[in-house]
Amino acid sequence: MTESKTVLVLCTGNSCRSQMAEAILNQALAGLVHAISAGTSPQPVVAEGAITALQMAGLPTEGLYPKAVEAVMDQTIDLVVSVCDNARETCPLFPRPVPRIHVPFHDPHGEALESFISVRDDIRARLVPAVRAALAL
Repeated sequence: MTESKTVLVLCTGNSCRSQMAEAILNQALAGLVHAISAGTSPQPVVAEGAITALQMAGLPTEGLYPKAVEAVMDQTIDLVVSVCDNARETCPLFPRPVPRIHVPFHDPHGEALESFISVRDDIRARLVPAVRAALAL
């Protein structure tokens, strides 16, 4: 069995899009990918709408919390995915070259639950195949 690839999902606040992407990738690509998320300027908590949208889809939310990208810099990352333009522009330099892809999503922060659900579904539809392609899975 091949070792799973570590995917870092990066956004600014690490409270909405990247948290949902982490949970979705870990479920959709279980055994192939270990997804983690971080922010360039993390918020204090994960958005309630993100947690609710994930739970409504039967996705686990335990252990999801905002963290700074510096907190994951020591891990071996196989792919960096930026999900917002700001994170793409401010993405830090990693200790070794890391492939990167940019798959932007609407920021539902502060919006109604329906917006979080829409972004969740968009992440599942577009990010999972993009990560599969980038890692040749």
